[in-house]
Amino acid sequence: KKMEVMKAISKAIKTHTGKPEAYIAVTITDNASLIWAGSDAPAALGTLSSIGSISIESNGSITKDVTELLEPFGLSPDRIYIYFFSICRGATSVGTRQRLPGRQLNYLHFFSGRSLN
Repeated sequence: KKMEVMKAISKAIKTHTGKPEAYIAVTITDNASLIWAGSDAPAALGTLSSIGSISIESNGSITKDVTELLEPFGLSPDRIYIYFFSICRGATSVGTRQRLPGRQLNYLHFFSGRSLN
């Protein structure tokens, strides 16, 4: 199930950013020790870093889709939080293939206090 969720999240990012999946990476660290607002109730924290695709419209759509994918695992929408970070074009802070990619990278990582298996 975890891999299915990760693939669905990748497709959501592709759909809402217009980026090819070849430039999208998704990781999930489930069963993480996580306290939010003083509670150990199930929660998930995500970070999406993207070169050139962070916008109010895409962020809202990605948040909606990811929330719907995580809810069946007992994660309440009010305990799912995604941080969106824009990496400037011509990024010098991201390297791959012995160079700086400059325009395509999208990366989403989630920590979840709940198992997704």
